[in-house]
Order: sequence, then C-alpha cells, then structure tokens
Amino acid sequence: MFFNGWETLLRTVVVGVLSYIGLIVILRISGKRTLSKMNALDFVVTVACGSILATILLSKDVALSEGLTAFIVLIGMQYLVAWSSVRFRVISKLIKSDPKKLFYEGCFLKETMESECILEEKIFQAARSFSR
Repeated sequence: MFFNGWETLLRTVVVGVLSYIGLIVILRISGKRTLSKMNALDFVVTVACGSILATILLSKDVALSEGLTAFIVLIGMQYLVAWSSVRFRVISKLIKSDPKKLFYEGCFLKETMESECILEEKIFQAARSFSR
C-alpha cells in the first residue's frame, strides 16, 4: 500500500523524465500558440496534456511511446485547429466566441452580463489585472 518496490519507483522516475523531455520537444515544435494566452480550447488541451502526463507516469499499462503519441495527436490537433481558424472564417467562428461589451460609459450592461454569466466582481477583477 505504501511501497510497491524499487522497480516501480525507478519506472516512474525514468518514464517521468523521458515524457517530460518529450513533452517539451513536442511543445517547442508545435509553436508558441500552444503555450500562449488560453482560450477555452487551449485550456482543455492543457488539462488533457496534464492528464496524459499523469497517466504515463502512474500507469504501467501505458507505454512511454503511447503517451508521447497521445501528446503528438493532441497538440497536433490543436495546431491544425489553430492553423485552420486563421485561414477559414467558418472554423474561426466555430471555436472562438465574439467579444461582448459588458460595461459601457460607466454602466454595467446587465442583460449582456446575464447572457454571458459574468458577475460584476469578475469585471472588477479583470480591470484590476490591467491596472498593474
């Protein structure tokens, strides 16, 4: 329960180091977009990459090559979607939402805030982050 043997620990260390290096190489090849400011899709891909890394590290059933292939597929799909959204307006509209005006001339636009599920506190928080 607390210790399964040195072989398990050694596997975790070796696979962890190799998968970390593999992830860095794949992210460097995929370009800056993968690590840029996140939209919802970027966030999902980042969480999925973390899940893949954890699975590679902790599951004996997943080989390092399978985990690295999963990274390549996931990041490759993100790159393909980003590339397509820059070139095709239809795809861009599918994955990106249009900006909404939430505050105008000193007033909160309550109807838009409700439709976007945004609280006043979040707007103040965003404004404070820009003032730094």
